[in-house]
Amino acid sequence: MSNPAHDRIQSEVSSSDVLLFMKGTPVFPQCGFSAAVVQILSNTGVKFKAIDVLKDPEIRSGIKEFSNWPTIPQLYVKGEFVGGCDIVREMYEAEELIPFLASKGIALESV
Repeated sequence: MSNPAHDRIQSEVSSSDVLLFMKGTPVFPQCGFSAAVVQILSNTGVKFKAIDVLKDPEIRSGIKEFSNWPTIPQLYVKGEFVGGCDIVREMYEAEELIPFLASKGIALESV
């Protein structure tokens, strides 16, 4: 059975090296968890694409089924679901996020 929301999500995930599904935009996050992930990604110097789930109810509900993860934000790197705010924060604080990104071939800007 074709699911248009899943097809759109898969297309976005496949076409972006680093993709963040979030509430709001990187400039104006609409929740603290999304803001925290944007700040962490900005601190690492990684370029990422953000999709505002608040503007698209189909994506907002579909992404939770797509990843089998109940919360937003959700970070994808090279098509792989990394996690939400807590996981990204833990990786960052444990100094695992930058090596993980590097292992996936993600270029980082010098911060």
